[in-house]
Amino acid sequence: MILRLESSASRWVFFVASVLLAAPLSYFSLRSAWAEHLAESGTREALERATQLEPGDARNWYLLGRDFQYNLEAPDNARAIAAYRQALSFDPRSPAVWLDLAEAHEAQGDLASARDAFLEAERSYPISAEAAWRYGNYLLRQGEFAAAFTAIRRAVEEEPGRAAEATSRCWRANPDIQMILDTALPASRNVYLDGIGVLARGKATDAALAVWSRLVRLHPKIELKEAYPFLEVLIQQRELAGARTVWNQALELSGAAWPADPSGSLIFDGGFETDTTGGGFAWRIQPRGAEVGYDGHVKHSGSRSLSVRFDGTQNVAFDGVCQYVPVDPRTSYQFSAWIRAEAVTTDRGVSMRLLTPESLKNPPLITPDLKGTVPWTQVTLPWRAEKDVHLLQVCVTRAPSRKFDNKIAGTVWLDDVSLVPAPPEHARAQSAQKDKP
Repeated sequence: MILRLESSASRWVFFVASVLLAAPLSYFSLRSAWAEHLAESGTREALERATQLEPGDARNWYLLGRDFQYNLEAPDNARAIAAYRQALSFDPRSPAVWLDLAEAHEAQGDLASARDAFLEAERSYPISAEAAWRYGNYLLRQGEFAAAFTAIRRAVEEEPGRAAEATSRCWRANPDIQMILDTALPASRNVYLDGIGVLARGKATDAALAVWSRLVRLHPKIELKEAYPFLEVLIQQRELAGARTVWNQALELSGAAWPADPSGSLIFDGGFETDTTGGGFAWRIQPRGAEVGYDGHVKHSGSRSLSVRFDGTQNVAFDGVCQYVPVDPRTSYQFSAWIRAEAVTTDRGVSMRLLTPESLKNPPLITPDLKGTVPWTQVTLPWRAEKDVHLLQVCVTRAPSRKFDNKIAGTVWLDDVSLVPAPPEHARAQSAQKDKP
């Protein structure tokens, strides 16, 4: 409908009426916008002013309550509780308000009211990970572990990214790993891996191994590198039986290629036929001062060898290709490797070194170094693990030269590295040699 105003008086009356109608609307809009601006500023004075301008806005009361509760300079839980109650009078189903109210009551020592508020939060939003998480942590603080673990499990089921923190908090509160696994952690690949990680970093290796066992039951697909941090902790803590088990199971779960190593050899991938490197009981390659790679043209057997090339610009102290090898105490072994050299300069060539990290007082065994140009040559060493030795480190090494002409150049190839138990007659001879005064 089109309203036609024929006279100027009619138009003036219409204009005044429009202004009178619009003014209150503009006032309320401006007041609401100003209250929102004050609330966003975050200061206590501004928040109090916002509640005065818009006393029916639950959000303003909630923000004011949080300022009272979490202000580091002047916290006031009693006033926070009053503000939260005001917020709930306008929005009684806000889980966020109920959760903060619960923790304010707990800080005041009113545990019954705190519990009631946590339960209201859960009723308001039954699938809220945050509500279940905070209620579960409240129950942990009260020592109610069974109920706490159940609530925390609900939180982790909704948000699996909480798994590491859930494991850490449950373990610190009640270090019963079987109870944690049964009631707090959902049976999930990622949840278990996160739990293993946090326990391993805390050196709780037995608990981490228990979680690993649950992970293996799931038969998940994992990447081998996901097990490396755990394996590193086990090796450094000398939990070598567990490390062996985790290594073999991780290889299987990852689908990594099993190298065709000689029967009985403890060296993993001694022929460098796989790309499995970087952790566990695989080769660790850190080519500081040299170029390290695989060579499919020069090899002793198989499809390739490992090459180490020096460019003649440095007097390199090199030990950039190493492997940890789990061994049995009081056992004799025979070490073997095939090495080829081409145009290797300086008086210091390349050797193989056998070192026992558990007993550094024992000097390492080192093969004669290769220099110049040498065809494929087998280097061997008899080696015996002492009574407390469970770990051997095998490295390609080059000691720095003390000569003036000391910048090494040339290439060395390595292939068919093995460590096998010595035949009985050799073992007796090594043992007798060790027993000599």
